[in-house]
Amino acid sequence: MEQKLLTLVYEKYHRELYLYIYSLSRNHHIAEDLTQETFLKALLSLPEEHGNIRAWLYMVARNLFFNYREKASRNVSLEEEMKRSDEEKDLLANMIENERKLQLYQALKKLDMKKREILLLQYFGDLSQKEIAAVLHITPENVRVLAYRAKKELKKYMEQQGG
Repeated sequence: MEQKLLTLVYEKYHRELYLYIYSLSRNHHIAEDLTQETFLKALLSLPEEHGNIRAWLYMVARNLFFNYREKASRNVSLEEEMKRSDEEKDLLANMIENERKLQLYQALKKLDMKKREILLLQYFGDLSQKEIAAVLHITPENVRVLAYRAKKELKKYMEQQGG
């Protein structure tokens, strides 16, 4: 790829990939590092016949995060590292503009990882069900069903919290 095209791809997808990885890791530094590594690995290994660079970037980012988490769990629990920094909690609090969004964020944290990922990719990543299916290696029908169940769980949680 030409450098100009690489720059455009980076500028277009950097922020949303960072937010996606941050939502998984809940750590600013990990998200920054993995976002950079995502672009490096994704663009070096992008297959010629791959038509959707955005879905490819999300797939690479997801794989890098899970590889990182597995490696980190051998050394230090990822949960301990995520809870370590009060600075990270402040960053998240600044990103969440009001109480309703905070409540929604808390509800999202209650979902299991796959359902949370589907909603994040669908609403914040703006990926289609087909693209999400490719990223998560499941069928589009499975994405549809899991998204429905996740939204139902969110609604129930929000109602219990008075939202």
